[in-house]
Amino acid sequence: MKVLTVVGARPQFIKAATVSRVLREHDEIDECLVHTGQHYDANMSDVFFSELEIPHPKYNLGVIAQRHGEMTGLMLTRLEQVLIDENPDVCLIYGDTNSTAAAALASAKLRIPVAHVEAGLRSFNRAMPEEINRVVADHLSDILFAPTANSVSHLLREGIPNSKIFQVGDVMYDASIYYGLKSQQRSRVIKNLGCNCGEYVLVTIHRQENTNDADRLGVLCDAIEAISRDRQVVLPLHPRTKKQLEQFGLDLTGKRLVLTEPVGYLDMVQLERNAAIILTDSGGVQKEAYFYRVPCVTLRAETEWIELVETGWNRLGGDSAIEIIEATEEAIGSTGKDAQPYGSGRAAEEIYSVLKNSK
Repeated sequence: MKVLTVVGARPQFIKAATVSRVLREHDEIDECLVHTGQHYDANMSDVFFSELEIPHPKYNLGVIAQRHGEMTGLMLTRLEQVLIDENPDVCLIYGDTNSTAAAALASAKLRIPVAHVEAGLRSFNRAMPEEINRVVADHLSDILFAPTANSVSHLLREGIPNSKIFQVGDVMYDASIYYGLKSQQRSRVIKNLGCNCGEYVLVTIHRQENTNDADRLGVLCDAIEAISRDRQVVLPLHPRTKKQLEQFGLDLTGKRLVLTEPVGYLDMVQLERNAAIILTDSGGVQKEAYFYRVPCVTLRAETEWIELVETGWNRLGGDSAIEIIEATEEAIGSTGKDAQPYGSGRAAEEIYSVLKNSK
């Protein structure tokens, strides 16, 4: 059986690494890896393949574009040819990026079955490109790997047959277990940045609703600056965020602010595990904060990972700098419920089992 896996963005590398490792342990499935090139910065892509021990992609499509339509169109064209040449039994896709939607569209038009890992997530905000990608991918998929009971409910309410849905747990939980230990053994990032474990605030910002609007990005800068007066703040700066700060003429400064280039996955895990609190607009980082039992403030108006809010480990930051600052101070030192809605840490094994029996 041949599975063609499509990845393009950093969170997908983490998820795919977890599943690919299990697929390589068995002879029944031959995996062909395709990288669309969506994350083209070496710090955002190359280092992940080496750290996560992902096999070198057979194809790198080199799609580098700024506009969503242009990017998705180029991916469609190039993925279609790869799919024709490889003729896989299944196209395996992850998450909610343009790479995800393009692979689902290209495969469906060629009548190649699609399997979607992380199916059924909904923020119910169609202004988010990721939300559009999720819905498109789910409704074109033949096998939907849902991480939680909530995600299963979303799919059923949208009319997707129960026979297509498999609640397998979250592959990110698998990854947190496997790579958490490796990060402790290998990463020296905390020492290198001059941080003290349990005393710093970790911040990540990358989503377009936070970076494409000057007023919103200014609010986040004000909140970070205020928080850094009393606490050390570590911010690995995403290329998009850096570009928008320069374009809007915004200065990201702070008394105890540590700005870094994007870090590798093992370094990021180590920063997450040892933070006093995490402020982020990333869905993956929200979950990793929870897996490592670190309180989190989400820098968005909503989250697709509602279980995190329900269990008390995550809270929404609000629209103003004052609200973000207050949410941060309230969350530091707090704990939520001791629950585990994301499975047993064997999601990749479950995915392998379903794929093996799907042909």
